Amino acid sequence: MTKITSRIFGKTADGKAVTAYTLTDGAFLATILDYGAIIQSLIVPDKNGLNQDVVLGYNDVAGYENNDGYLGAIIGRFGNRIDKGRFTLDGKEYQLYCNDRGNHLHGGKDGFNKKIWSAKTVTDEAGNEVLEMSILSPDGEENYPGNLQVKVTYSLIDGALTIDYDAVSDKKTVVSLTNHAYFNLDGLESTLDHLLTMNAEYMLPTDDTLIPKGEFRKLTGTPFDFSCEKPIGAGDICKEFDPDLKKGGGFDHCYVFSKERDVNQPYAIVRSEKSGIVMKCYTNMPAVHFYAGNFLNATGKNRAKYRRCGGFCLETEAIPNNVNVPVYAQYGSSVYDAGQIYRFYAKYSFK
Repeated sequence: MTKITSRIFGKTADGKAVTAYTLTDGAFLATILDYGAIIQSLIVPDKNGLNQDVVLGYNDVAGYENNDGYLGAIIGRFGNRIDKGRFTLDGKEYQLYCNDRGNHLHGGKDGFNKKIWSAKTVTDEAGNEVLEMSILSPDGEENYPGNLQVKVTYSLIDGALTIDYDAVSDKKTVVSLTNHAYFNLDGLESTLDHLLTMNAEYMLPTDDTLIPKGEFRKLTGTPFDFSCEKPIGAGDICKEFDPDLKKGGGFDHCYVFSKERDVNQPYAIVRSEKSGIVMKCYTNMPAVHFYAGNFLNATGKNRAKYRRCGGFCLETEAIPNNVNVPVYAQYGSSVYDAGQIYRFYAKYSFK
Protein backbone atom coordinates (compact mmCIF):
# COMPACT_ATOMS: atom_id res chain seq x y z
CA MET A 1 0.00 0.00 0.00
CA THR A 2 1.20 3.49 -0.82
CA LYS A 3 1.92 5.68 2.19
CA ILE A 4 2.58 9.43 2.36
CA THR A 5 4.84 11.30 4.77
CA SER A 6 5.57 15.01 4.91
CA ARG A 7 8.34 17.36 6.02
CA ILE A 8 9.22 21.03 5.76
CA PHE A 9 11.26 21.53 2.60
CA GLY A 10 12.14 25.17 3.24
CA LYS A 11 10.77 28.69 2.93
CA THR A 12 10.12 31.02 0.04
CA ALA A 13 11.91 34.36 -0.21
CA ASP A 14 8.89 36.02 1.45
CA GLY A 15 8.87 33.54 4.33
CA LYS A 16 6.15 31.08 3.33
CA ALA A 17 6.76 27.48 4.40
CA VAL A 18 7.04 24.86 1.65
CA THR A 19 6.12 21.26 2.46
CA ALA A 20 7.45 18.14 0.73
CA TYR A 21 5.18 15.09 0.53
CA THR A 22 6.79 11.72 -0.16
CA LEU A 23 4.71 8.92 -1.64
CA THR A 24 6.24 5.48 -1.02
CA ASP A 25 5.27 2.35 -2.92
CA GLY A 26 7.79 -0.35 -2.08
CA ALA A 27 11.04 0.54 -3.86
CA PHE A 28 9.44 3.54 -5.61
CA LEU A 29 9.31 7.02 -4.06
CA ALA A 30 7.94 10.31 -5.38
CA THR A 31 8.40 13.62 -3.59
CA ILE A 32 5.92 16.40 -4.41
CA LEU A 33 6.15 19.99 -3.17
CA ASP A 34 3.18 22.19 -2.40
CA TYR A 35 5.12 24.97 -4.15
CA GLY A 36 4.09 24.69 -7.78
CA ALA A 37 2.77 21.15 -7.12
CA ILE A 38 6.27 20.23 -8.27
CA ILE A 39 7.60 16.70 -8.73
CA GLN A 40 10.85 17.20 -6.83
CA SER A 41 12.15 13.65 -7.15
CA LEU A 42 11.09 10.24 -8.44
CA ILE A 43 13.13 7.28 -7.20
CA VAL A 44 13.12 4.16 -9.38
CA PRO A 45 15.30 1.02 -8.99
CA ASP A 46 17.65 0.37 -11.90
CA LYS A 47 18.57 -3.04 -13.36
CA ASN A 48 20.99 -3.62 -10.46
CA GLY A 49 18.43 -2.69 -7.80
CA LEU A 50 20.12 0.64 -7.08
CA ASN A 51 18.01 3.75 -6.57
CA GLN A 52 17.96 6.23 -9.45
CA ASP A 53 16.32 9.65 -9.24
CA VAL A 54 14.87 10.02 -12.74
CA VAL A 55 13.57 13.60 -12.39
CA LEU A 56 15.66 16.77 -12.55
CA GLY A 57 15.18 19.36 -9.82
CA TYR A 58 16.62 21.30 -6.91
CA ASN A 59 17.45 20.67 -3.26
CA ASP A 60 16.03 23.97 -1.99
CA VAL A 61 13.14 26.35 -2.49
CA ALA A 62 15.38 29.08 -3.91
CA GLY A 63 16.25 26.82 -6.83
CA TYR A 64 12.58 26.51 -7.74
CA GLU A 65 11.83 30.21 -7.20
CA ASN A 66 14.55 30.98 -9.77
CA ASN A 67 13.42 28.07 -11.97
CA ASP A 68 13.06 29.50 -15.46
CA GLY A 69 12.80 25.99 -16.93
CA TYR A 70 9.61 25.08 -14.99
CA LEU A 71 11.35 21.94 -13.67
CA GLY A 72 8.75 19.48 -12.37
CA ALA A 73 5.94 22.02 -12.05
CA ILE A 74 2.24 21.98 -12.81
CA ILE A 75 1.58 24.46 -15.61
CA GLY A 76 -1.55 26.57 -15.86
CA ARG A 77 -3.89 28.07 -16.66
CA PHE A 78 -2.65 27.26 -20.13
CA GLY A 79 0.27 24.96 -20.89
CA ASN A 80 2.39 25.79 -23.91
CA ARG A 81 1.82 28.85 -26.14
CA ILE A 82 -1.02 31.12 -27.23
CA ASP A 83 -0.31 33.30 -30.26
CA LYS A 84 0.36 36.89 -29.15
CA GLY A 85 -1.45 36.03 -25.90
CA ARG A 86 -4.86 36.66 -27.45
CA PHE A 87 -8.08 34.70 -27.68
CA THR A 88 -11.75 35.59 -28.13
CA LEU A 89 -14.75 34.22 -26.23
CA ASP A 90 -18.29 35.18 -27.24
CA GLY A 91 -17.02 38.21 -29.12
CA LYS A 92 -14.78 39.53 -26.34
CA GLU A 93 -11.03 39.54 -26.87
CA TYR A 94 -8.75 38.74 -23.96
CA GLN A 95 -5.13 39.88 -23.88
CA LEU A 96 -2.83 37.75 -21.74
CA TYR A 97 0.66 38.54 -20.50
CA CYS A 98 3.28 37.75 -23.17
CA ASN A 99 6.43 36.21 -21.73
CA ASP A 100 7.99 34.33 -24.65
CA ARG A 101 8.89 35.92 -27.99
CA GLY A 102 5.74 38.04 -27.97
CA ASN A 103 3.50 35.10 -27.01
CA HIS A 104 1.85 33.78 -23.86
CA LEU A 105 3.68 30.74 -22.43
CA HIS A 106 2.82 28.38 -19.57
CA GLY A 107 0.36 30.60 -17.73
CA GLY A 108 2.12 33.93 -18.07
CA LYS A 109 3.98 36.06 -15.55
CA ASP A 110 2.91 34.20 -12.41
CA GLY A 111 1.55 30.82 -13.40
CA PHE A 112 0.57 27.89 -11.23
CA ASN A 113 4.24 26.90 -10.99
CA LYS A 114 4.81 29.86 -8.64
CA LYS A 115 1.85 29.26 -6.32
CA ILE A 116 1.57 27.52 -2.94
CA TRP A 117 -1.05 24.79 -3.36
CA SER A 118 -3.30 23.34 -0.66
CA ALA A 119 -2.53 19.68 -0.06
CA LYS A 120 -4.19 16.80 1.70
CA THR A 121 -3.77 13.04 1.90
CA VAL A 122 -6.77 10.87 1.07
CA THR A 123 -7.15 7.10 0.90
CA ASP A 124 -8.49 5.41 -2.23
CA GLU A 125 -10.78 2.39 -2.32
CA ALA A 126 -7.81 0.00 -2.37
CA GLY A 127 -6.30 1.55 0.75
CA ASN A 128 -3.54 3.52 -0.99
CA GLU A 129 -2.82 7.05 0.16
CA VAL A 130 -2.91 9.63 -2.65
CA LEU A 131 -2.04 13.32 -2.61
CA GLU A 132 -4.71 15.86 -3.58
CA MET A 133 -3.45 19.35 -4.34
CA SER A 134 -5.77 22.26 -5.10
CA ILE A 135 -5.67 25.92 -5.98
CA LEU A 136 -8.17 28.66 -6.83
CA SER A 137 -7.22 30.90 -9.73
CA PRO A 138 -9.42 33.99 -9.27
CA ASP A 139 -11.39 35.67 -12.02
CA GLY A 140 -9.05 38.01 -13.91
CA GLU A 141 -5.80 36.41 -12.81
CA GLU A 142 -3.37 36.85 -15.73
CA ASN A 143 -6.52 38.28 -17.41
CA TYR A 144 -8.19 34.86 -17.73
CA PRO A 145 -11.97 34.94 -17.16
CA GLY A 146 -13.66 32.99 -14.38
CA ASN A 147 -12.84 31.67 -10.93
CA LEU A 148 -11.09 28.42 -11.81
CA GLN A 149 -10.96 25.73 -9.14
CA VAL A 150 -8.14 23.27 -9.90
CA LYS A 151 -7.36 19.90 -8.33
CA VAL A 152 -4.36 17.76 -9.21
CA THR A 153 -4.08 14.29 -7.67
CA TYR A 154 -0.78 12.43 -7.50
CA SER A 155 -0.76 8.69 -6.94
CA LEU A 156 2.15 6.23 -6.93
CA ILE A 157 0.81 2.71 -7.24
CA ASP A 158 2.53 -0.42 -8.54
CA GLY A 159 5.49 1.50 -9.91
CA ALA A 160 3.39 4.08 -11.80
CA LEU A 161 3.15 7.80 -11.04
CA THR A 162 -0.24 9.09 -12.17
CA ILE A 163 -1.37 12.71 -12.34
CA ASP A 164 -5.13 13.30 -12.47
CA TYR A 165 -6.16 16.80 -13.52
CA ASP A 166 -9.56 18.32 -12.63
CA ALA A 167 -10.77 21.89 -13.07
CA VAL A 168 -14.01 23.85 -13.29
CA SER A 169 -14.79 27.55 -13.79
CA ASP A 170 -17.79 29.70 -12.94
CA LYS A 171 -17.43 31.53 -16.29
CA LYS A 172 -16.63 30.44 -19.81
CA THR A 173 -12.85 30.26 -20.01
CA VAL A 174 -9.86 28.48 -21.52
CA VAL A 175 -7.78 25.91 -19.67
CA SER A 176 -5.07 23.39 -20.56
CA LEU A 177 -2.95 21.90 -17.77
CA THR A 178 0.24 19.87 -17.89
CA ASN A 179 3.29 18.89 -15.87
CA HIS A 180 6.78 20.00 -16.86
CA ALA A 181 8.93 17.21 -15.38
CA TYR A 182 12.34 16.67 -16.98
CA PHE A 183 13.31 13.00 -17.05
CA ASN A 184 16.74 11.40 -17.16
CA LEU A 185 16.70 7.63 -16.73
CA ASP A 186 20.39 7.06 -16.09
CA GLY A 187 21.75 10.19 -14.39
CA LEU A 188 24.31 11.00 -17.06
CA GLU A 189 24.74 14.48 -18.51
CA SER A 190 22.85 13.81 -21.74
CA THR A 191 19.70 11.90 -22.63
CA LEU A 192 20.44 11.82 -26.35
CA ASP A 193 21.29 8.11 -26.11
CA HIS A 194 17.92 7.32 -24.49
CA LEU A 195 15.85 5.11 -26.77
CA LEU A 196 12.41 6.49 -27.63
CA THR A 197 9.32 5.00 -29.24
CA MET A 198 6.42 7.37 -29.93
CA ASN A 199 2.98 6.45 -31.25
CA ALA A 200 1.77 9.67 -32.87
CA GLU A 201 0.21 10.71 -36.16
CA TYR A 202 1.60 14.21 -36.72
CA MET A 203 3.91 16.86 -35.39
CA LEU A 204 3.05 20.55 -35.64
CA PRO A 205 5.25 22.92 -37.63
CA THR A 206 5.54 26.40 -36.10
CA ASP A 207 6.47 29.92 -37.06
CA ASP A 208 9.76 31.43 -35.91
CA THR A 209 8.29 32.16 -32.46
CA LEU A 210 7.29 28.48 -32.01
CA ILE A 211 3.57 29.11 -32.55
CA PRO A 212 1.67 26.45 -34.56
CA LYS A 213 -0.76 28.14 -36.95
CA GLY A 214 -2.80 25.24 -38.35
CA GLU A 215 -0.35 22.99 -40.16
CA PHE A 216 0.23 19.27 -39.60
CA ARG A 217 3.36 17.39 -40.67
CA LYS A 218 3.34 13.65 -41.25
CA LEU A 219 6.11 11.86 -39.36
CA THR A 220 7.11 9.11 -41.79
CA GLY A 221 10.55 9.68 -43.23
CA THR A 222 11.31 12.70 -41.03
CA PRO A 223 13.65 13.13 -38.03
CA PHE A 224 10.49 13.36 -35.90
CA ASP A 225 9.52 9.74 -36.62
CA PHE A 226 9.93 7.54 -33.52
CA SER A 227 7.45 4.87 -34.61
CA CYS A 228 10.39 2.45 -34.35
CA GLU A 229 12.70 2.71 -31.37
CA LYS A 230 15.74 4.92 -31.90
CA PRO A 231 17.99 7.22 -29.83
CA ILE A 232 16.72 10.74 -29.25
CA GLY A 233 20.06 11.94 -30.61
CA ALA A 234 19.43 10.29 -33.97
CA GLY A 235 16.91 13.01 -34.71
CA ASP A 236 18.66 15.80 -32.82
CA ILE A 237 21.63 15.66 -35.20
CA CYS A 238 19.26 16.89 -37.94
CA LYS A 239 18.60 20.20 -36.17
CA GLU A 240 20.89 22.17 -38.48
CA PHE A 241 19.12 21.26 -41.73
CA ASP A 242 15.52 20.31 -40.89
CA PRO A 243 13.60 23.62 -40.85
CA ASP A 244 11.27 22.62 -38.03
CA LEU A 245 14.06 21.27 -35.83
CA LYS A 246 16.19 24.33 -36.54
CA LYS A 247 13.54 26.71 -35.17
CA GLY A 248 13.50 24.97 -31.79
CA GLY A 249 17.20 24.16 -31.65
CA GLY A 250 16.19 20.50 -31.56
CA PHE A 251 13.03 18.77 -30.39
CA ASP A 252 10.57 21.31 -28.97
CA HIS A 253 7.39 20.30 -30.75
CA CYS A 254 3.85 19.11 -30.23
CA TYR A 255 3.06 15.55 -31.35
CA VAL A 256 -0.60 14.85 -32.12
CA PHE A 257 -2.12 11.42 -31.50
CA SER A 258 -4.57 9.63 -33.74
CA LYS A 259 -8.16 10.20 -32.68
CA GLU A 260 -8.71 6.42 -32.92
CA ARG A 261 -5.76 5.35 -30.74
CA ASP A 262 -6.23 3.06 -27.73
CA VAL A 263 -5.54 5.22 -24.66
CA ASN A 264 -4.86 2.07 -22.65
CA GLN A 265 -1.69 1.57 -24.69
CA PRO A 266 1.40 3.72 -24.08
CA TYR A 267 1.83 6.68 -26.39
CA ALA A 268 5.57 6.61 -25.70
CA ILE A 269 8.18 4.24 -24.29
CA VAL A 270 11.59 5.51 -23.21
CA ARG A 271 14.46 3.18 -22.32
CA SER A 272 17.98 3.58 -20.99
CA GLU A 273 20.36 0.76 -21.82
CA LYS A 274 22.76 1.93 -19.11
CA SER A 275 20.34 1.81 -16.18
CA GLY A 276 17.90 -0.68 -17.67
CA ILE A 277 15.03 1.62 -16.64
CA VAL A 278 12.01 1.66 -18.95
CA MET A 279 9.32 4.35 -18.72
CA LYS A 280 5.93 3.74 -20.35
CA CYS A 281 3.78 6.83 -20.81
CA TYR A 282 -0.02 6.96 -20.96
CA THR A 283 -2.60 9.74 -21.29
CA ASN A 284 -6.09 10.48 -22.58
CA MET A 285 -5.04 13.95 -23.73
CA PRO A 286 -4.90 14.52 -27.52
CA ALA A 287 -1.24 15.52 -27.77
CA VAL A 288 2.14 15.64 -26.08
CA HIS A 289 4.87 18.25 -26.31
CA PHE A 290 8.27 16.60 -26.65
CA TYR A 291 11.02 18.91 -25.43
CA ALA A 292 14.57 17.57 -25.41
CA GLY A 293 15.94 20.18 -23.00
CA ASN A 294 17.63 22.21 -25.73
CA PHE A 295 18.13 25.24 -23.48
CA LEU A 296 18.85 23.54 -20.16
CA ASN A 297 21.60 25.28 -18.21
CA ALA A 298 21.34 25.01 -14.44
CA THR A 299 22.90 23.58 -11.30
CA GLY A 300 20.45 21.15 -9.75
CA LYS A 301 20.22 18.55 -7.01
CA ASN A 302 23.52 17.67 -5.35
CA ARG A 303 25.17 20.38 -7.50
CA ALA A 304 24.61 18.34 -10.65
CA LYS A 305 25.14 20.34 -13.84
CA TYR A 306 22.09 20.27 -16.09
CA ARG A 307 23.31 20.99 -19.60
CA ARG A 308 21.70 20.88 -23.03
CA CYS A 309 19.60 17.70 -23.40
CA GLY A 310 20.34 16.66 -19.83
CA GLY A 311 16.65 15.92 -19.44
CA PHE A 312 13.60 15.56 -21.68
CA CYS A 313 9.95 16.47 -21.19
CA LEU A 314 6.79 14.72 -22.35
CA GLU A 315 4.13 17.33 -21.57
CA THR A 316 0.68 15.87 -22.22
CA GLU A 317 -1.65 18.60 -23.40
CA ALA A 318 -4.32 19.97 -25.66
CA ILE A 319 -2.86 21.22 -28.92
CA PRO A 320 -1.22 24.60 -28.23
CA ASN A 321 -2.94 27.68 -29.69
CA ASN A 322 -6.09 25.63 -30.35
CA VAL A 323 -8.09 28.57 -28.95
CA ASN A 324 -7.19 30.41 -32.18
CA VAL A 325 -7.04 27.52 -34.66
CA PRO A 326 -10.35 25.65 -35.21
CA VAL A 327 -8.70 22.66 -36.94
CA TYR A 328 -6.62 22.07 -33.78
CA ALA A 329 -9.68 22.46 -31.55
CA GLN A 330 -11.26 19.53 -33.39
CA TYR A 331 -8.77 17.31 -31.53
CA GLY A 332 -9.96 18.72 -28.21
CA SER A 333 -10.94 22.31 -27.49
CA SER A 334 -9.51 24.17 -24.50
CA VAL A 335 -12.64 26.36 -24.31
CA TYR A 336 -14.83 25.30 -21.37
CA ASP A 337 -18.26 26.59 -20.46
CA ALA A 338 -19.15 27.61 -16.92
CA GLY A 339 -19.56 24.46 -14.85
CA GLN A 340 -18.07 22.19 -17.53
CA ILE A 341 -15.57 19.75 -16.01
CA TYR A 342 -12.00 19.62 -17.32
CA ARG A 343 -10.61 16.14 -16.54
CA PHE A 344 -7.56 14.30 -17.93
CA TYR A 345 -4.71 12.14 -16.69
CA ALA A 346 -1.08 11.35 -17.40
CA LYS A 347 0.75 8.26 -16.18
CA TYR A 348 4.43 7.30 -16.13
CA SER A 349 4.92 3.59 -15.42
CA PHE A 350 8.23 1.96 -14.52
CA LYS A 351 7.13 -1.69 -14.42
